Amino acid sequence: MRFWLLDKIRSFTPDSELSAVKNVTLAEEYLGDHFPEFPVLPGVFMLEAATQAGAWLLRFSENFAHSVISLKEAKNIKYADFVAPGQTLEVTVSMLKKDDRLATFKVDGRIGDRPTLSGRIVLQRYNLVDRDPALRDIDERIIQHFRRAQKILLPTALAAAAG
Repeated sequence: MRFWLLDKIRSFTPDSELSAVKNVTLAEEYLGDHFPEFPVLPGVFMLEAATQAGAWLLRFSENFAHSVISLKEAKNIKYADFVAPGQTLEVTVSMLKKDDRLATFKVDGRIGDRPTLSGRIVLQRYNLVDRDPALRDIDERIIQHFRRAQKILLPTALAAAAG
């Protein structure tokens, strides 16, 4: 993952909801091009922040059972406002349904009480070993990477609940 688009996970309820924040700063390299005279967080990055929030909810809910969690589908995504440097995007994902491979989430992005993003996303999850038994070690390394990242994103009190 090239861009970490979540700075902190504020809360989560397993198999239900996760809330996280992305603090937008001028130090982010893509803002130089998007747009030079009016820098704003690209809409696709807002969607990626929601995707990462949904992936973290799945990891916590399933005790890091899958190494790969990716966006399969984005439905009815609406952008309502810009997110500029100095502002904090608050992202909430609410799980609507889940099966063995897919999970559907309602997405809500806000700056304070102003909506910025809404819609639904479908995430798919799997392990590489399911496709090639020789990839078991890579699965484990990916999972360990995310377990380490959890320590950065998750406040201590929530980390105990996440396992």
